[in-house]
Amino acid sequence: MSHQLSEGICLRLASGERPDDDLWTSTPTLQFLSVKKVASGGISSTGSPNPDRYRLILSDGTHFLQAMLATQLNHLVEENLIGKNTIATIERMSCNVVQEKRLVVILGLKVLEREGPKIGNPTTLNPPQSTEAASASTAPSPAPVVTPRPPVTAQPARTSSAGRGPSIFPIEALSPYQNNWRIRARVIQKSDIKTFSNQRGDGKLFNVTLLDDSAEIKATAFNAVVDELYDKLQENKVYYISKARVNLAKKKFSTIQNEYELSLERNTEVEECVDSTDLPVIKYNFSKLSQLEELQKDAICDVIAVVKDVGDLSEIIMKSNNRPLQKRELTLVDETGYSVRLTLWGKQAEQYNTVDHPIIAFKGVKVGDFGGRSLSALSSGTMTINPDIEDAHALRGWFDDGGAQASFHSHTTGGPSASGSNSTINRAEMRTLNDVKEAGLGMSDNADFFSTRATIMHIRPETMMYPACPSEGCNKKVVDGHDGWRCEKCERSYEKPQYRYLLSMAVADYTGQAWLSGFNEVGLLVFGMTADELHEIRERDDAKSNEIVLKAQCHTYNFACKARQDTFNDTTRVRYQIQRIQALDYAAEGRSLIELLKSPWAQ
Repeated sequence: MSHQLSEGICLRLASGERPDDDLWTSTPTLQFLSVKKVASGGISSTGSPNPDRYRLILSDGTHFLQAMLATQLNHLVEENLIGKNTIATIERMSCNVVQEKRLVVILGLKVLEREGPKIGNPTTLNPPQSTEAASASTAPSPAPVVTPRPPVTAQPARTSSAGRGPSIFPIEALSPYQNNWRIRARVIQKSDIKTFSNQRGDGKLFNVTLLDDSAEIKATAFNAVVDELYDKLQENKVYYISKARVNLAKKKFSTIQNEYELSLERNTEVEECVDSTDLPVIKYNFSKLSQLEELQKDAICDVIAVVKDVGDLSEIIMKSNNRPLQKRELTLVDETGYSVRLTLWGKQAEQYNTVDHPIIAFKGVKVGDFGGRSLSALSSGTMTINPDIEDAHALRGWFDDGGAQASFHSHTTGGPSASGSNSTINRAEMRTLNDVKEAGLGMSDNADFFSTRATIMHIRPETMMYPACPSEGCNKKVVDGHDGWRCEKCERSYEKPQYRYLLSMAVADYTGQAWLSGFNEVGLLVFGMTADELHEIRERDDAKSNEIVLKAQCHTYNFACKARQDTFNDTTRVRYQIQRIQALDYAAEGRSLIELLKSPWAQ
């Protein structure tokens, strides 16, 4: 395959003129004559090793010049996706000045051809530094890494309303290799002031999440800077910020998708932007509630939904510091017909007082797997009530036009699942019950997961439900005592329990039989009623209760199961626990069989 290189682009990139909009927003096609690692060495101010850098030789077929690969693209080299003679379209780039020479920084690219013949006979635009590169790729050997001089932004130059200071720099292009930049960003989140103590003494900090049209970045202030900037930086306002230090991001303390973060220092300049034109706005990438099963546990996503129910404010004791933490659970629904539980924490939980089923857009919530699928608001995320955006208006119209009376599917399974993908039923990888046993699933130290299609043959009626604590999210078994039904976990007594399913079922397919256990959501689907309703029927009419149990048998379902060893009374055996149950959708089953017949397996 041959590709046409963007002839003449190297000359323009190396020119001494100020970058123009057309050049730095173009997407030229170039060839990499050389890709060489330049070990930066040393330790950053955060205490972590400085990342390696990769020096590129770019060719347009006529000339070549040196460039640097942004560290967030290092994986392309490390995964062998780019190398010598790779042809790629440069989607984003900026320019630094190093040793009074312009150095192109590649921020984004699309590989067109991994490896091919060298195109043309390009010549240098800069005097060569050694003969090694010239003999290998007709390109100069990269010069030693030096402290860069002030960068030249790759974006259109803009100044503040005061008309002073360096040009506006995009957050996306920030790195420790620039030291004279200015960003214009919106504060979309500000934390409370937190205190800490370490070997150097006590201290305090706060952080903000900054956003512009290109990306987000976390910025943190410590000690004296907290006093100076905490009141100055306000959520939802836009600021010009400069003279902060750019560090490698500490990923375990942040969920923001950026390789770097800012440290706000005493000489950091913060100026509120009073210009009301072209201000950065929050950008969302919404996931529908029906899609949460497709996301991995601990994934970060954005959702927009209607708040159908609001739980009471409650309190837990944190294990890390033995301090109380407030929480509140919201039940969210959307037009896909699914509901999910979202937990607010701390001040968000305390201050939430919105009524009348608002539309809320959440940015940066965490996907959990306790009880199937749930969401948790993060301190670094944002919550916007009734936003003036198209998605919110569409949701409001749906909810007011009958959505409020709809019934919703739940992602919960009544117990924790091991991972996001493991609780998903995969028709393409269904296993028979005999296959499960022959493969010894569940016999190792770790749990195994599988999908199967089977028919319920028998349900043990004597142990199919239990009296549970009615407190939201508890579900522990309660004991009937002299002062009511006692929950030891909540240390409270209740007038009556809330019954929940705990099923043990014999299921079979054409290869064999197995016993599966299932929690409350399994029983809701199998019986079509709550455990409270079935318990009431059993107390009033035992014969009718038995009839309901019999009618629930002899139906076929798809199951996602977990297999794990269990030891009781010195006897070890494998137990199969239902992570998800799904009634058969015969149209979907038919499409699955058609795809199977089209696959190489059937050829």
